[in-house]
Amino acid sequence: MLILATLALGLQSPLDLTHQIQPMRMKEDVAHLSAMPNRNTNNATLTEAAEYIAAQYRKIPGLQVEIMKYVAPKMQRIPVQKEVVEVVATLPGETDHRVIVGGHFDSINMVERTNLDAIAPGANDDLSGMSQALECARVMATRKWKNTLVFVAFSGEEQGLLGSRAIARRAKAENWKIDAVLSDDIVGSSVSLNGQSDKHHVRVFSEESSTHNSRELARFIEWISRGKIRGFAAKLVFRRDRFQRGGDHSSFNAEGFTAVRFTEAIEEFSRQHTKDDLIQFVDFNYLANVARMNLLTAATLADAGPSPTDVRMDPRQAHDTIIRWQPAAGAKYIVYWRDTASPTWLQSLEVDAGKGEVTIPKVNKDDTIFAVGALGGVPIEAK
Repeated sequence: MLILATLALGLQSPLDLTHQIQPMRMKEDVAHLSAMPNRNTNNATLTEAAEYIAAQYRKIPGLQVEIMKYVAPKMQRIPVQKEVVEVVATLPGETDHRVIVGGHFDSINMVERTNLDAIAPGANDDLSGMSQALECARVMATRKWKNTLVFVAFSGEEQGLLGSRAIARRAKAENWKIDAVLSDDIVGSSVSLNGQSDKHHVRVFSEESSTHNSRELARFIEWISRGKIRGFAAKLVFRRDRFQRGGDHSSFNAEGFTAVRFTEAIEEFSRQHTKDDLIQFVDFNYLANVARMNLLTAATLADAGPSPTDVRMDPRQAHDTIIRWQPAAGAKYIVYWRDTASPTWLQSLEVDAGKGEVTIPKVNKDDTIFAVGALGGVPIEAK
């Protein structure tokens, strides 16, 4: 019976797996860590928290867990240069292409700026993001994947993205093949004290760039999750981050990797970087939906084939549009298109394996933007 159950589980689709997300498991993790006085990157409590997180990942069969060390230099929020830790948990796939899901676990009290021991529970900022990555790992480790999955608990975020920068630079130096980074920061609340509420959306921030494909990753998240999570959807925000603020995804963008940021639709700023960022203000049902969107995205990408190269449109004037690309042997591809005024994909067409060309009849390229992606992969815009 156990073998049959395991085989059945292995056949489950990404959408099936989203139903296994358990809000109470995330609540237990947030409760344990937010009960600490703080998790300031300067303090021993950060190491204690990292050890707890690593222990939770080690309970998950198949994960390779590393407590990664890096040096935080002396700077405005680091009085003395020191060695710092963060957690990297890897679920090896058939290929060395990687999909990263993460959130930071350090916290800070910006009201008492000079007091490194000031109370900073950091339940929403950002145990919410850290715990959803851990929950995704618990569910996704129940089956095998084509590509490798990496789950990260970043540190040093509140001092200037130090931990994510250390991993992004390591990834660059070690030639990691990162297909996507999903960074979740402040994703556990759906209301503010001024009466605003939105339980139905999570914002996805993305940057337009010639060095990475983050904007298309954001569109892909919206496309593959559209109508899949009951009463919940991605709200695309076409800017790098909230106004004059930053997050761990930007460290990967800076190194040329495709990365986006998830953040709740309505923030309560008085419960960020203060003693009031408490677990009772975290909506775990809302957080579960954020985790489902992360899982759905990561799972789809984790089974994607190689991305197409040299995606281009036939330049000749015509009522039809011909798209060509360089395919990988045996790979399936999807062609996407949208009106130039639409921020999201409107239609798609799956193309047989082996083909590197398709004609979209009666769709004019003058009015339309096209892209091609591997089945389950981030689209590449046709030029």
